Amino acid sequence: MVRVAGPADLDGPAVLAVAAGARVELDPDLLAAVARRRDEVLAALADDVDVYGVTTGMGALSDTRLTPAEQADHSRRLMLARAVGGPPYLDAAETRALLAVRLRTFLEGDAGVSAELCSWLTTLLAHDLLPPVPRTGSGAAGEILPLAHAWGHLAGLGPLALGDLAPPVLGPKEGIALLAGVPVATGLALLRAADLHRFVRRAGVVAAGSVVVARAQRDPYDDAVARGDAELAVVLADLRALVGPEPAPRHLQAPVSFRVVGPVLAHLQREADRLAATAERALGTVGDSPAYLATQTGSRFVGTPGFHGLDLAAALDGARAAVVHAAAVSAARLHRLLDPGVTGLPAQLSADPGPFAGLAPLHKRAAATLHEVAGWPASTAFPVETSLGQEDVQTFALEAADRLLRALEAAETVLLCELLAVHQARTLDPGRVPPGPLVDLLDEVAAVLPPGADDRPFGEDVERLRGLLSAGWAPVPSSP
Repeated sequence: MVRVAGPADLDGPAVLAVAAGARVELDPDLLAAVARRRDEVLAALADDVDVYGVTTGMGALSDTRLTPAEQADHSRRLMLARAVGGPPYLDAAETRALLAVRLRTFLEGDAGVSAELCSWLTTLLAHDLLPPVPRTGSGAAGEILPLAHAWGHLAGLGPLALGDLAPPVLGPKEGIALLAGVPVATGLALLRAADLHRFVRRAGVVAAGSVVVARAQRDPYDDAVARGDAELAVVLADLRALVGPEPAPRHLQAPVSFRVVGPVLAHLQREADRLAATAERALGTVGDSPAYLATQTGSRFVGTPGFHGLDLAAALDGARAAVVHAAAVSAARLHRLLDPGVTGLPAQLSADPGPFAGLAPLHKRAAATLHEVAGWPASTAFPVETSLGQEDVQTFALEAADRLLRALEAAETVLLCELLAVHQARTLDPGRVPPGPLVDLLDEVAAVLPPGADDRPFGEDVERLRGLLSAGWAPVPSSP
């Protein structure tokens, strides 16, 4: 249970807990504060002011004043034509993160929604009632299209089976509040940052395995190398703890993919931290538009750019670039492990070079996997004129989040290929890895794989190792 006495209680770690299945309990005093804010907003609307998307149309129709009868049903109608998406949809954890982030933004008070609507979001989470939300195809300036799907059930739309649960009736301004901001990208950024932190730890263990079986020169991991770089110092300390000394390196210098292990992992760590921090900041910024804000001239409705999400899109794209590069370096090390000139082991890590192919085909799979995720960042796409020119620029943050997810999936596959090569090398030369923490981790790997080094369908081994990762393999803590 995540207990929320104030908006800040629903922070990044709390959103991740909700995404993993935790319920949310709102303090009665907080709900009372939300209700008071709602009363202020309704009183302001009673002054017959023009408020975008509330008393007027939206987009190019914002100059069209709605009649009182049209305003009464406007919140519901906003969901209709904008629900233009389709599969693939967000998964359960991603959808729960979206609901949690939307709730956090409502609790700030800028949206001026009712306490009943906030409570309804906690009801959806408590009953795991998750609407299908498209994960891509959001060509708007913000997230109006996927959010129209998320809240369609409040307009009587969509497949969500509510049973005996009765959702609240949407009142003035609540429709546009539901469609505002960047809650999808924020939730996805929090989840992907957590994924990336896990990937960094595992990538460090696999890289350490390659360093050891290749008998690489240890100079690039010396603590003196990390001068001026705190993240690199932590990464190199972890690496030294895993690889230990090498009294007889095979070469004065190992290939570049071995020497740059530290900087690559340190950059991944920085990008994971930056993505998490960007998402954390987005939780507390003004995301509603129009937002009811206390300005220098008094509380009033203010049009805001809180839908843009450029920092999220850029952070997601930056993380993706780091992940793809790390995967490329992993694939390069895999290739080097197949070379007897580098390792001194049989060619292609074959049990019998010639009759047996060894792991050369595994590198081909890694190369193809990398090719699938190559390409330009999503946020650098050329802007597209939509809504008759009202929306003339987009950040494509959801597309950036989806590309990062696919890059992480590809990088994991490449990493598993490298891990399988480390295991094969150890199988061919059992004494290659000296006693220590790395041996214990590689023993866990050996326990899920068939014995021996003979040719077999190695793709099945990759899936066995994927199951090992899913079970929590190699959660290496950072050094103090």
